[in-house]
Amino acid sequence: MHALALNGSPRTTGNTAALLRHALDGAAQQGAATEFVNLGSLRFEGCRSCFACKRKDGRFVGRCALRDDATPVLERASESDVVLLGSPVYLSSLSGLMKSFFERLVFPNLSYDDPSRSQCPTRIATGFVYTMGMPHALADKAGYPHLFDTVKGYLELLRGPSDYVVAADTYQFDDYRRYAASNFDEARKARVRAEQFPRDCQAAFDLGARLVAPQHVPS
Repeated sequence: MHALALNGSPRTTGNTAALLRHALDGAAQQGAATEFVNLGSLRFEGCRSCFACKRKDGRFVGRCALRDDATPVLERASESDVVLLGSPVYLSSLSGLMKSFFERLVFPNLSYDDPSRSQCPTRIATGFVYTMGMPHALADKAGYPHLFDTVKGYLELLRGPSDYVVAADTYQFDDYRRYAASNFDEARKARVRAEQFPRDCQAAFDLGARLVAPQHVPS
């Protein structure tokens, strides 16, 4: 069993990374070997729309033809039992880092031919952790659940179960006094950090454990 976590935040030790590491701890508790990758340490780009992955009898069915730093990580993802992805929500979407990697991970597995829409050659369980400064109520009003469910639907093209955890109203700065951010109540943010974020971390841990555990059941 192998669980791979991919951090799509430019912060290597921030909220998103913390949730991913808890998810990996959950996977490890179920016996999986784990690996953590910061996408920000790689030099890569998003899909070039070359369609090499859609050629009949081509060499790249289910995998991206581009060669860069993302290539070996994509190969390890295709060989993993569980892939855990994480991203802060930026401007109602994924971070640029995660969006570029997500295109490269999912699009080669999207079939234009098969009625199931999937040409993934393996079965990969996936989990996603999201972090955002916006509270849950405002995020729901802004339609963010549509983003989360859309990403989940695309990850299901990898033929495994998929689920996600959302940590909202996160603590963004070490010292709010140093930033022009008066729309945020630092005292309330600190309470959320102390009371809710540990629960979010536990939810991420449970996600990792849950995604690994079914892999032990014979199909």
